[in-house]
Parts: sequence; structure tokens; C-alpha cells
Amino acid sequence: MDFELQEEQRIIRDMARDFATNELAPRATQHDRDERIDPDLFGMMGELGLWGLTVPEAYGGFDAGSLGLAIVLEEVNHACASVGVTLSVHASLVCTPISKFGTEAQKDQWLSKLATGEVIGAYSLTEAGAGSDAAALSSTAVKDGDEWVLNGTKLFVTTGEQAGLVLGYFRTDPDAHKARGISAFLIDAKTPGYRVGKKEKKTGLRGSSTTELVFENCRVPAGALLGELNRGFPIAMDTLDGGRIGIAAQSLGIGQACLDASLRYAAEREQFGQPIGRFQAIQWKLADMATRLEGARLLTHRAAWLRDKGQPCGMQAAQAKLAASTTANFCADECLQIHGGAGYTDDFHVERLFRDARITEIYEGATDIQRLVIARQLLS
Repeated sequence: MDFELQEEQRIIRDMARDFATNELAPRATQHDRDERIDPDLFGMMGELGLWGLTVPEAYGGFDAGSLGLAIVLEEVNHACASVGVTLSVHASLVCTPISKFGTEAQKDQWLSKLATGEVIGAYSLTEAGAGSDAAALSSTAVKDGDEWVLNGTKLFVTTGEQAGLVLGYFRTDPDAHKARGISAFLIDAKTPGYRVGKKEKKTGLRGSSTTELVFENCRVPAGALLGELNRGFPIAMDTLDGGRIGIAAQSLGIGQACLDASLRYAAEREQFGQPIGRFQAIQWKLADMATRLEGARLLTHRAAWLRDKGQPCGMQAAQAKLAASTTANFCADECLQIHGGAGYTDDFHVERLFRDARITEIYEGATDIQRLVIARQLLS
């Protein structure tokens, strides 16, 4: 693995950094307060090609791969994690599986629209009885002629309000044992019988909508089936490897923002006649934050590099997600501590970073699930 970014990756990173600094960062606090993302940003992201980072060039995308996406996601999440998770889900959980498992007809129908942001994608797996135990889902898809009839309720769907396309998982063989009877479907949000349900009130990532999706006799064509019948769960697991790399990159962006804010405050804030950055107690916090971030970044880039090479990366993606998410929360906690009482108010954006960081240890597989994935690989 080359530790130097290629020229194209540096160009993409710098473009994302400029966009994050000039457009996202000034809006991030308002996104949090309004609980919505400025819709003007969606068009800007389309013009920059950000929606198409994982879409093949033949369909108008960047084809930047998992590593290119991770590099961009770190920059975007450094400024606004609500926009960051929207982009991560769209690129890693929707565009990538269509590119990897879709038919030519499905690619022709969706990828060019996804690449421009004309259609925003969402991923729908979780249910009330199927969280960490994702294979326990109970939503059903029943074949009726040339159509599938979908019924059930999905929970915690990122970008549920804005999504024009949903990659959803449904049980197609009720007699099969758990994961063996699940299939994946591409669902147009305009389909009758599909509706957006309750919008969640969240601790962090408030700008990003998180909703229920309700399917009531929702009829989709036979061509909506992604991949093989009853083989949807392997698609979900492969897709989540990429998603975990995306959330690891989000964690890096949040953690780096915490370190940067801490460095500024340590240089500006004076106590006992000198900047607090001269005290060893503060220096050690900064050193630990920087070291853990660099280690997590290397793990994340390695996992992304392996995925781009087409090599198995399940354990490496779990390691990256575990290390980066726990590091983001460590950095957020230390950052708030360095800022003291002022950091606990919304006069500083560090309280938002603290709230946004917390979810990184929960979604795309909770921290203990990552440890299970790693341990099973080690013991196999």
C-alpha cells in the first residue's frame, strides 16, 4: 500500500476541503438548529460530482472507489456530519451495490440519476425487531404475477425524507432460516404504497433526516429485485463493509474537527497567566487525540484500499470502524473537557461535535458488533 495519495485523490480531497470550508462549515450550526440541510447544497454537490464518487465513469460518475470516498468523507464530515452521513449512505450503501450487483437495466435506470444527485439514495434494513440481529427482519415481499408486493415498516432510515430511491431488504421465503430467505429490492419512492413515516428527534446529526419507511401493499416490478432471489443478505453484508469504511471516515472528520478546535482553544485561552496549551495536562490530551486519529486513519485507508483491490476486507472494515468511532468519541470528550464550561454551551460548535460523534459507535454496526466480527475472523 502506497502511503502517498495519488494526484487525482489529492485533487478530489482539495476540492472537497474547499467546499466543506466555504459552503458547509458556515451552514453546519443552522443545519443542526433547523433539523434540515440547506437544499441549495444538494445542487452544489451535484455540480462538483460528489454524488457520483462511487459511480462508474460510464454512467457519469467519478469512479473514485472506496479510498477516494473515504478521503472526501473525512473532509465533508469535518465541517458538517449531517451532510457527511447523507453522502456516505448515498455513495457506499446505494450507488456501490447497484454498480456491483445490479443488472444493466438497473444501472441504466438509476446510476446516472444518482451520480448527479437528481435522485438521492437511502438504505433500509433495520426494523423494530431487527437491529444488530439484522437477519431477523420480518418485512415481506410476495410475488404476484410480474410484481412483488412489499409490506412492513423500516426504522432509522437515513435521508428518508429526501430519498428518491431506496435499497430495501424483505423476506421472500418465510420458511427459510433467517438470512437465507431475504432479498434486496430497488424501490422508487414514487411507488404507490410507499410512504415516509415518523421522523426521529435525535441527539446529533440533526440536519440529516432519520425516518420510518412504511410499505403497505407496495407493488414493485420484477426487475426491482437486486441480485439473486433469497440472496439479499450477502449483498447487505458486503455493502455494510463499505458502509463501515464510510462511517470510519466520518468519525475521522469529526475527530479531526475536535482536535483542530482544541488546538485553537489551547493557544487562545489563558489561565494562571499563560495559554492552557503550555500545561502538560492539556498537551497530553492533544497528543493522545492526534495519535489515535492517525492510527484510525491508517486503518480506514487500508480497509478502503483492500476493498478497491477486490480483496476481502470484512475484518479490516470492522477494525477501522471500531478504532475510528471510539476515537471520535474520545476526541469529542477531550475537546469538550479542554473547552470547559464554555464548551458545554452552544457558543462553541464543540457541543455539536460531541453530540454528532456519539452515533458513530451505534449505526452501521454497533461497537460490540464490530468486536464480534473481528473476533470471529481471528478464531476462524
